[in-house]
Amino acid sequence: MADVKEQIRAALSAALNQFKKEKNIDAPDVEAASLTLENPPDPKMGDVGVPLFAFAKTFRMGPPQISAGVAQILKGADEIGGVKVAGLGEILNLGPYINFKLNKGNETYSILKKIAEQKSDYGSLGSDNKKPMEGRRVMVEFSSPNTNKPLHLGHVRNDALGESVSRILKKAGADVYKVNIINNRGVHICKSMLAYQLFHQEKGDTPESLGIKGDHFVGNCYVEFDKYLKGEKDKPETAHPEAAQKAEEMLVKWEAGDKDVRALWQKMNDWTLKGVQETYKRTGVSFDKLYFESDTYLKGKDEIQRGLDMGIFFKAADGSTRVDVTEAVGKGKDGEDHEKVLLRSDGTSVYITQDIGTAISRHKDWPFNQMVYVVASEQNFHFKVLFYILKKLGFDWAQKLFHLSYGLVNLPSGRMKSREGTVVDADDLLDSLHADALKEIKEKGRDKELDDPDAVAEKVALAAVHYYMLQATPIKDMLFNPEESLSFNGNTGPYLQYMGARISSILAKAKESGVLPDSSEAACALLTSGDEWELVKQLGSFPDTVSKAAANLDPSLVAAFLYDTAKLFSKFYQNCSIINAESKELAAARLFLAQSTLDVMKEAMDLVLVPFLEKM
Repeated sequence: MADVKEQIRAALSAALNQFKKEKNIDAPDVEAASLTLENPPDPKMGDVGVPLFAFAKTFRMGPPQISAGVAQILKGADEIGGVKVAGLGEILNLGPYINFKLNKGNETYSILKKIAEQKSDYGSLGSDNKKPMEGRRVMVEFSSPNTNKPLHLGHVRNDALGESVSRILKKAGADVYKVNIINNRGVHICKSMLAYQLFHQEKGDTPESLGIKGDHFVGNCYVEFDKYLKGEKDKPETAHPEAAQKAEEMLVKWEAGDKDVRALWQKMNDWTLKGVQETYKRTGVSFDKLYFESDTYLKGKDEIQRGLDMGIFFKAADGSTRVDVTEAVGKGKDGEDHEKVLLRSDGTSVYITQDIGTAISRHKDWPFNQMVYVVASEQNFHFKVLFYILKKLGFDWAQKLFHLSYGLVNLPSGRMKSREGTVVDADDLLDSLHADALKEIKEKGRDKELDDPDAVAEKVALAAVHYYMLQATPIKDMLFNPEESLSFNGNTGPYLQYMGARISSILAKAKESGVLPDSSEAACALLTSGDEWELVKQLGSFPDTVSKAAANLDPSLVAAFLYDTAKLFSKFYQNCSIINAESKELAAARLFLAQSTLDVMKEAMDLVLVPFLEKM
């Protein structure tokens, strides 16, 4: 579809410019790339529609008049804009639209041939046979766990977005470098450490001795600290408010390099990281480099001094170093200029100081054209300020920094809080989905048909949670419904897996009966029904989908493509018999269409972290 769409743009822009000349209209030439192509709501209206509303003002006439004149030019030409008009199919003048009914036979063969020839590259290449992001170097930061707790439901969405966006960018031709900042220092880490000293150190408790993952053990310590600090409900005498001060004192000792504090910190950090890495492996998430806050928290101070010397920053009355960020974020609540502290009055760093230094270090480590921060919408203000400061410091690459802001994930019971132990851990969630999937497999008697029902249940669980997280546009807040995510009907990951397994079964049974896919031009010419054509067009839109998803950093576009493809295949299979087709030739052609659908679905499923299952 990409090829013919580019031809439509070229021919139509040439026709518009000819029409403009004939009517003596004083207006800029129409560029082919400026034309918007749409899918008509009814197949009877053609396959590609081009609205002409945008030209009403410059042409000083109604869109229907423009459409009628341009259609006449196109129909009267053998070739225009270097394009043979006959190759565009039937030209329809529909009010303010120029629509095109494509030549089904030619387009079907062209699309399915590309899928078969390009294999895993299909979706990567545009009509010019180039990858849209070839030559781009994109660094993607995501996950950013704290080492005082395991990954939770919010991390699942973050990780799914980061990994999926990275795969989509790579599919579009970008060189992608995935990084993760591990938040492994601070008072919250010390709280877990203090709880360990209070309740576990003397007993010699370890994750191994207790039989739990290291990140869960450390997370339990964090919850224990909060209970110790606040005491039992309605029993203020059991509270220990002094614990907060002790945690602060422990942080001071850590920063001073206290040997015992550092040793305990390293031990508990190692426990957490080992557990988190196991979760990453389970969910198919990986990184090219890990950055640690303990290595980066002092970075940036020299840059702040440089900015102070340049006059970009200033010393406030309290001795702190600040910057006026009103230009970036607007006035404060009191209507005064908005200032951001960069160094405290005692010269110590704040969080944004570290982020400034880390961004500069990363660009030195791996010079990027673009850097994408996958961080929840709660940090929108922070990133506006960070990007503004880096631009003021004169870093050209700061223009290419982007905050992929995503909405929060909540539960039916409300918002999650780590310190109160109300968070849904990623492992617990996956274990629960795994158990429910395995139960359904056994209830349906499918466990006897599968080589490894447990492995299948694990892949179903991953598909359920990842697809649920990615089907919505990133910026939307969402309510996670585990039962809904695991459904084998509707817009879910397991439904897509079911369709993939169903197509695999169709192909296997056809092979057993001696019918094989036929990829010839003559075979493709037999695929003329409306259901076949709609499915072919959908497969042909995959490269455009990948390109748009990469440009917009939005995996939901790929998710929507997958669901629409699955629905169209279901309709095709329902209305167009394959094995029992009117002829062996038609059966073989339809098998080729089924094989092509499966190939494209497998590629798209990988982009949104939905494991493919041949049987389920």
